[in-house]
Amino acid sequence: MSPKASAATDHIQDLGTYVAASPSSFHAVHQAARRLDAVGFTGLDELEPWDGGAGKFYVIRDGALIAWVTPRNAGPTTGFNILGAHTDSPSFKLKPKPTTGKFGWLQAGVEVYGGPLLNSWLDRELQLAGRLVMRDGTQHLTATGPLLRFPQLAIHLDRGVNDNGLHLSKQQHMNPIFGQGDPAGEDLLGLLASHVDGTAVDAAEIGGYDVVVADTQAPAVFGAKGEFFASGRMDNLSSTHAGLVALIGHAAAAPADGPIAVLAAFDHEEIGSNSRSGACGPILEDILTRISDGLGATVSQRRQALAASFCVSADAGHAVHPNYAEKHDPANKPVLNGGPLLKINANQRYATDATGAALWARLSHEAEVPYQEYVSHNDLPCGSTIGPLTATRLGIRTVDVGIPLLSMHSARELCGVDDPHYLTRVVELFFRTAV
Repeated sequence: MSPKASAATDHIQDLGTYVAASPSSFHAVHQAARRLDAVGFTGLDELEPWDGGAGKFYVIRDGALIAWVTPRNAGPTTGFNILGAHTDSPSFKLKPKPTTGKFGWLQAGVEVYGGPLLNSWLDRELQLAGRLVMRDGTQHLTATGPLLRFPQLAIHLDRGVNDNGLHLSKQQHMNPIFGQGDPAGEDLLGLLASHVDGTAVDAAEIGGYDVVVADTQAPAVFGAKGEFFASGRMDNLSSTHAGLVALIGHAAAAPADGPIAVLAAFDHEEIGSNSRSGACGPILEDILTRISDGLGATVSQRRQALAASFCVSADAGHAVHPNYAEKHDPANKPVLNGGPLLKINANQRYATDATGAALWARLSHEAEVPYQEYVSHNDLPCGSTIGPLTATRLGIRTVDVGIPLLSMHSARELCGVDDPHYLTRVVELFFRTAV
């Protein structure tokens, strides 16, 4: 095995470890913070004053994390090189009064979050995971392990399903079972409280919760040559993990010069980013402003710094599907293990322009990483990312990239083993490159 192949294998195993420990956006930022703490980053509280200057820092706001490395010689006009990603994935979110059921079944009341492929969640062992907020304001992470299942109707009772297609009502059919009994005598919140690690939690004191459904099957490498990787939440923990690993590697070099390297892992991208921890909200601008203030920047100098900045918006994209090739642009058909995607859209659903494309081409060449261009079929609508939001909100030059996937928005997505490592290598070079 070549050194590069070995590095890709190690990286994919670490990605699997990170995803398995991150069933919700709150777990994802908690796991990222643990890794940053282990290498000397300092967690900051937004309610407290910050000392300015060089160093390694991070801030958590709900399910979002901003981490950065300020080089020793940074000044008030030093630009920011930002890797933007998101911590949430399409799923289901627990409703109020969540303990339901009938005919002796216990069921969980859930609401669809984002745009999941509903059928992919059927007949899988699932868990509930997220945060519990107590009436006194304290917060706890919870993850139940295998608990739930959306059982599909047997073919004997739906004879035409294979010919006529599967129809799923989000309200009627997407109600997972989690046990047997009388809903009036059961308490799903009590079960969630019992799965808080290391702390006794009284379910009666739970004032609110942000809890989602997540798959419990372990990530896996497979394929004729071990070239594929299957996992939940690749959209978009693949990019969050790439940015985290790259930032830690960059910090280890203790840079004296160059840009301020920033990982911005937002929440709520799958539902439009309109939240205090989403890319439409103020979190990134708030943190960049406080970093600039700590470097003594005036308002004008802060604007100079933003003008010198660049954002790589990293979010997963589509590989060509061998059974649905007509759904892809005829001239641009990205493949797994062919390198990260440079995502392009004429209507700015992706923020890539010629300047961003040229930068990505240069970085990929210097990192000795292949890349592929992605553009949508003209007859199909194009999705979007945090890229245009960041460019619009802050005026920062932005380029959209990401690893190619099959089965995007499935409970279990598919990527190539090499692509996440390719992305990380380019991002680490980006973090130290003045642009």
